Amino acid sequence: MLLSIKDLRVQFRMGKNDGVQTYAQAVGRGDVGVSFDIPENGTVALVGESGSGKSVTAMSILNLLPTNAERLGAINFQGRDLLKTSLAELQALRGKEIACVFQDPMTSLNPVFTVGDQIVETLVRHLGMNRREALAKAESLFAEVGLPEPKRRLKAYPHELSGGQQQRVMIAMALACEPKLLIADEPTTALDVTIQRQIMELLAKLKDKHRMSMLFISHDLGVVGEIADHVVVMRSGTVREQGAVRDIFNNPQDSYTRALLACRPTLDNKAARLMVIDDHIAVQQGGATAAAVQGKAKDANAPVLVEATALTKSFWLKSGVFGRKEFKAVGREGRGVSFQLRRGHTLGVVGESGSGKTTMGLALLRLHEPNGGAAGGQVVFHGADGSHDLMKLSKADWLPMRRRIQIVFQNPYASLNPRFTVGQTLIEPMQIHNIGANDAEREQRARALLVKVGLDASAMHKYPHEFSGGQRQRVAIARCLTLDPEVLVLDEAVSALDVSVQAQVLNLLKDLQDELGLAYIFISHDLAVVRFMADEVLVMKDGEVVEQASAQEILAHPKQEYTRRLLGAIPRGYQEAAAA
Repeated sequence: MLLSIKDLRVQFRMGKNDGVQTYAQAVGRGDVGVSFDIPENGTVALVGESGSGKSVTAMSILNLLPTNAERLGAINFQGRDLLKTSLAELQALRGKEIACVFQDPMTSLNPVFTVGDQIVETLVRHLGMNRREALAKAESLFAEVGLPEPKRRLKAYPHELSGGQQQRVMIAMALACEPKLLIADEPTTALDVTIQRQIMELLAKLKDKHRMSMLFISHDLGVVGEIADHVVVMRSGTVREQGAVRDIFNNPQDSYTRALLACRPTLDNKAARLMVIDDHIAVQQGGATAAAVQGKAKDANAPVLVEATALTKSFWLKSGVFGRKEFKAVGREGRGVSFQLRRGHTLGVVGESGSGKTTMGLALLRLHEPNGGAAGGQVVFHGADGSHDLMKLSKADWLPMRRRIQIVFQNPYASLNPRFTVGQTLIEPMQIHNIGANDAEREQRARALLVKVGLDASAMHKYPHEFSGGQRQRVAIARCLTLDPEVLVLDEAVSALDVSVQAQVLNLLKDLQDELGLAYIFISHDLAVVRFMADEVLVMKDGEVVEQASAQEILAHPKQEYTRRLLGAIPRGYQEAAAA
């Protein structure tokens, strides 16, 4: 056995109360800890929702935890108890014997050094190579992980690479010293489905080639089913179930495991509402569950709110010392993006990273810098006060239009001001747009909106860091609703959330649409989520729409090979993978 974790418990010191030290237990409950083994050349997956303790468990192996963490139990790696090793011994292990790949490569890579310099540093420190040898090794590693033009990429900075390329750099750095164990902590969560598929296949191939073991952490059982040999299901710091991947998928014993498998949207899911974890567990235990909610029937003749015709967007790129050249991000072949969005309907926009889908959404809202590049075409908003071409509105005319078209971004951690309380975050837009007679009325409205999005009104006085990712996204949605918008642009609004929280937010969006008649432009790389949300789908590639039809038609009868490739890249879990 390569690594064995026995009765691991992790707690964090939280300060003193009346002179007595208090603790928060993150892994383990009471005296019962977490135990599992990682065999040589095997892949073990840790699965669970956010806050389940899976990442804390994995980071305990090399003690990559805050200084207020205390670890109890045993972690044996090739006969050594890592809980008893010195810091110097752990530093010698990190990167050489045990390496890590994290979820967000931009926070792991140093932005002021080239990616070549960063991998060279690892090789020089752990293997004693000189710089020339390390550069040659780095180039071969970049080639091995599939980076195009590996020699040129050595001189690139992290921001010059796409998300998938950054993750490949991280994998190359992790493999530089040929570790015996690779810890992959949500390495594909923020990537589109085709890049996710490539990274999964790359990890599996490299694992076999280098005969290393892997600890794979994920909240998505669809991904886990395709890569793992053994699965450990965690919730609230405890192991709920573990076993061979075949047994976990075909015959799960724990109610939580069954719920986790069931709450993810699928391509054949035609339900009007997703059941969340607690709903599934209540049904399995014979208890009552939320009554099935029928979605409001869509009016095919509902008025058109937004009509885009040949929308294009360009950016200026530097060329030489003083020159510049035009890069067409949307409308590269001159056609641009055209669609109609009706009141109460959802337009899904899908495509790989770099396809232009987010640029299209931001161009529609004119959120790019005016001097950054030209925008063309028409985007007509049909309101009660007449029709307005959004591309021709003056800056002064845009301010009232901001009330009517709002956006929810992918990352709620970055889109909420950390210095504002939730109350300030919600009240500020109302003050800017003169909504409400006074601050008392605005505060009352803000409290009501928090309740509407599923939060307690007491959240008014809390700061964003006091909430989970799903709760922050609810705050971001509530902020949009303060202005009574008619259209919401949702840019990957649920892609960073675990499956249970994702289901809650998707249900909330549907409820709000039915209640308020909102129209959505739903941008996502996850076709299963788009299938659940959208009425019509645009498939984008290289800045152009390559296919456009109803959601049902796109998924059942895709006409383009590109669309079929997107569908084929969706993780389908153990059973589907085995049957394929």
